Amino acid sequence: MSIENEVLETEVLEEEISEEEKAALSKEEAAAQKEAELEAQIGDFDDVEAMDTLVEGEYGADQIQVLEGLEAVRKRPGMYIGSTGPKGLHHLVYEIVDNSIDEALAGYCTHIEVNMLPDDVIEVIDNGRGIPVGINEKYGKSSVEVVLTILHAGGKFGGSGYKVSGGLHGVGSSVVNALSTWFEVEVRQEGHIHAMRFEIGDPVAPLKVIGDTKETGTTIRFKANPEIFQETTHYEFDTLEKRLREQAFLNAGLKITLTDLRENPERPEPEVYCYEGGITEFVNFINNKRGFTPLHEEPISFNAVKGDREVDISLMYNDSYNEILYSYANNVRTIDGGTHEAGFKTALTRVFNDYGKKYNILKDSDKKLSGDDVREGLIAVISVKLTEAEFEGQTKGKLGNTEMTPLVSKTVYDKLMEYFEENPAVAKGIFNKALEASRAREAARKARDLARRKSALEGNSLPGKLADCLEKSAEMTEIYLVEGDSAGGSAKLGREVRYQAILPMWGKCLNVEKARLDRVIGNDKLTPVVSALGTGIGEDFDINKLRYDKVVIMSDADVDGAHIQTLLLTFFFRYMRELITEGHVYIACPPLYKVSKGKKFAYAFSDEERDEKIAEFEGNCDIQRYKGLGEMDPEQLWETTMDPNTRIIKQIHLEDAMIADETFSILMGDKVEPRREFIEKNAKYVQNLDV
Repeated sequence: MSIENEVLETEVLEEEISEEEKAALSKEEAAAQKEAELEAQIGDFDDVEAMDTLVEGEYGADQIQVLEGLEAVRKRPGMYIGSTGPKGLHHLVYEIVDNSIDEALAGYCTHIEVNMLPDDVIEVIDNGRGIPVGINEKYGKSSVEVVLTILHAGGKFGGSGYKVSGGLHGVGSSVVNALSTWFEVEVRQEGHIHAMRFEIGDPVAPLKVIGDTKETGTTIRFKANPEIFQETTHYEFDTLEKRLREQAFLNAGLKITLTDLRENPERPEPEVYCYEGGITEFVNFINNKRGFTPLHEEPISFNAVKGDREVDISLMYNDSYNEILYSYANNVRTIDGGTHEAGFKTALTRVFNDYGKKYNILKDSDKKLSGDDVREGLIAVISVKLTEAEFEGQTKGKLGNTEMTPLVSKTVYDKLMEYFEENPAVAKGIFNKALEASRAREAARKARDLARRKSALEGNSLPGKLADCLEKSAEMTEIYLVEGDSAGGSAKLGREVRYQAILPMWGKCLNVEKARLDRVIGNDKLTPVVSALGTGIGEDFDINKLRYDKVVIMSDADVDGAHIQTLLLTFFFRYMRELITEGHVYIACPPLYKVSKGKKFAYAFSDEERDEKIAEFEGNCDIQRYKGLGEMDPEQLWETTMDPNTRIIKQIHLEDAMIADETFSILMGDKVEPRREFIEKNAKYVQNLDV
């Protein structure tokens, strides 16, 4: 995820690239001279099955090195695990599992078991070498205690314990210990079972032998501290499943078992993940789960190794309009990309343009294909392994090793060009897809230019139905996107005109999951939204031009209202994603019922709350069921849904872009079967809808 002398992969390419690509490449461009030197050093790579990550050196007490403290973790846990919400809670499991996976990469672990035990306890068992149990000379303690109580202690800092590791910073196990009420470790090593227990990060007693065994490996059990994870300490099976399956794909042949042993298990039977085909099976899995129609029978996969660096890539094109690109470094998901993604994107664009010119697919009159054109309908998984991975931040969201750009770029260019030349029919089908995308983007560009000229001539780009607010400072304002003219009229009369703007919407907007950008631009339902917000969309999107701090979707509390919410969220996610990531998008929650008795009344937002209010009023109540927002007068709409002191609005967060992308594809895509399966699986979450 070596460059020949005549190919300089790190140059700024002549073909058009998107703003996203330019941003991704800025770091590499700034280091162009250094990369050119690296390029010359790489030479030809070895085309072998896999990089040698097996470890032959000793892994004992002396290999545990310390960079040098756990109270700091408890004071600022977000610095180490991202948050103390559900995401951070599950991250604890990932840290322990990642250590076991590092053992698999070293050639000593073939099976990892993750057990969800009662009382929110997690157990992770592997058959690796086990944490060294000898005494660490510097600290006079067992290496087990050193690893679990001192930050930056482990076998991953230049010792012979590991060649490749995702746990580069060496804080994983000790951080989990610090954030747990209690933490137990058992090490099977040298014919014995060694055990130790910690409470609030501190050892209860020294490491001791509790039995004999011929096996090797490590077992860890822990209970997250509810004083730190105040929102929840409950683990979701589906969340762990996605991560563990992903790791099984990335480590071909590794067996990972997930078992729910709680009192009311979400999945009573153990789930086993093991994929001999590795990321090739991963690409097929992604495509099949979303129900896409592939443009070729099997994924295009290739592997290259150069010294202590390995590139493994698999890709497939399908009939969708979106790009799905997952990248990893040492099995760590690099959600913000990095040098390996930059090398992949630039080489992919170059392959298409060079091949297209060579075989006369791209005529002289045709424009060069852009990065967006060649990545439409692409599913790609990029996995790189290297001994000294440089990640940006503890959460490791972006790879910074500049030497990976030319290696990935060279691999993609050579291997994909060779594949296209050997499979011209497949190449033709993929090129037709890219050419259609290019024509659609050109049509979208012309539509944008026309819209700009029209706005300039009219002198006002705001939609006619917008009832704007008086306040001009965006930080102080909010806009309601209201379903229906009737509800829009009530909202206009009931709002606080100083800081609340109202944009009525009629009918359902375009499902952008099934349409290219050229159909999105100029759509009569979406254009008013884009104009009112002021940010533009797609390549033109600029969050700094947002005219309102809060964008509130207000629709009826029924199936149609939920559909309108989903359509708008799909639009924001695909074309204005930063609105969501920066926390500007909200969903209004109008009440379902008005419960009244005499002069007393109350609003209820669920059937359960309705029954509670009836009991509170001692029965014989009048119940008004709101079928839509239009049934409320301006005063009711204000006090129930728009008054900041009494309203309920839900902020939309994007915790996992990969899961969100998958969900939008399934729910809003063309294929019925994946959507049916999703609905059947998640029907328990649907409530208070008129169905």
